[in-house]
Amino acid sequence: MTDPSHDSSPAADLDPEVADRNRRLVAALLDGEHRALARVISRIEDRAPGHRDLVSRLHPHTGTAAVIGITGSPGAGKSTLVDKLAAAYRDRGETVGVVAVDPASPYSGGSVLGDRIRMAATVGDMDVFVRSMSARGRLGGLSTATTDAVHALDAFGKDVVLVETVGAGQNEVDIVRTADTVAVVVQPGSGDDIQMLKAGILEIGDVFAVNKADMDGVDRLIAELEEMLHRRDGDGAGAGSAAGHHGPGAAPGDTDPTAPADSDSGAPEWEPRVVTTVATAGEGIDDLVDAFDAHAAYLRASGAGTERARSRHAAEIRRLVREDANVLLDAEIRRRGGLDALADRVLAGETDPYTVASEILDPIADCVDAAGEDAATDGDDPSALGDE
Repeated sequence: MTDPSHDSSPAADLDPEVADRNRRLVAALLDGEHRALARVISRIEDRAPGHRDLVSRLHPHTGTAAVIGITGSPGAGKSTLVDKLAAAYRDRGETVGVVAVDPASPYSGGSVLGDRIRMAATVGDMDVFVRSMSARGRLGGLSTATTDAVHALDAFGKDVVLVETVGAGQNEVDIVRTADTVAVVVQPGSGDDIQMLKAGILEIGDVFAVNKADMDGVDRLIAELEEMLHRRDGDGAGAGSAAGHHGPGAAPGDTDPTAPADSDSGAPEWEPRVVTTVATAGEGIDDLVDAFDAHAAYLRASGAGTERARSRHAAEIRRLVREDANVLLDAEIRRRGGLDALADRVLAGETDPYTVASEILDPIADCVDAAGEDAATDGDDPSALGDE
C-alpha cells in the first residue's frame, strides 16, 4: 500500500499563500474572467512557483475543446489562416483560443513577435483569446508551457483552440502531442515545402492546406502532395497509416501519440484531405473547417480520439518525468563541481566519461532501487507503473 502520509501532488510542498492564490485564480478562470486566464497563462509560461499546482487544478476541467494544430514552413500564411479560421468559428457561434508559438528572443527568452496584431478579423472580439508564447529554444517544437496553456484555454471553456507553430521543419512533429487535428500548410512555388514534406512532416498531417492557391504552380503542388500521400499509404505505413498524424515515426521520442489508434480495430482509416485556400481573401476557409469537422467526427466514431488522448497523456507524463530527472541530474553535476571540472578530470586522464556518468547516476539509481524495494515490501504492484 502507498504510504497515505506521502503526498506527491504539486501542492504538497507549496507555500500556503501561493496555493491560496492559485485556488482563487483557477476559480476566477472557471468563472470566465479573461484577466484570470491571462494571469494563469503568464504564470505557466514563466514557470512561476506553483505553476504545476495551477495546471493540476485546471486538469479536471479539460478535455472538451477541439485542439487544432496549424503547422508548416515559415511564410506559408499560417497566421493569416489562423485569423480567418478564428473568424469562421466565431461566425458559427463558437469561442476560440489561439496560441501562437513565436521564436524566442535570444536576449529575453520571450516571444519575438508578441501578441499578434495580425489577428485583424477578430480584433475586439472578447470570445477570441490570443496569446503568443515563446518557443523557448524548441525551434519548430512546442514547449511544455505551450501544452499547459492549451489546458488553460480548454478549462476556460473555449470551444476551439488553434495552436500555430513556429514553422521550422521536421521538429514540427511536436504538435501531434498537443493537437487533436493537425493541419499542414504549404504554398506553391516553395521547394522548401516539398523538402519539408519529404523530411517527415508529411506523416503528421490530418489535413493539408494548400494556401496561396491563386499563385502559379498550385496544380503541380497538389499533384506532388497527393502522390506523396499515395506513396506513403502504399509504403505500408500502410493499411493503417493513412491516419494522418499517425504515420510511423511521426513523433520520435516519447510514446507515439500518432500511432494509428484504430489500425487494430478494423475501423476505417482517416484519409488525409487536401484543401486549397487563399487565406488573404478568405477563400477555402469553410472547406478547411469542414475538413476539421470531418476529422473530429472520425475521431469520435472510430474511437481513435480516445486512444490518441491516452497516448498524449502518457507522452506528457514521460516528458514531465524527464524534465524533473534532468533537474536532479543537473543538481548532482553541480554538487560534483560542474561539467567543466568533470571534463578537466577526464582531460587530465584521471577518469573517463563513462565512469563520470556512472558516478553521477548511481545515487539516483540507488534511490529508485530503494523505492522499488519499499513498494514491494508494502505490497504495491510495481508492474502497475509500467503498463503503458
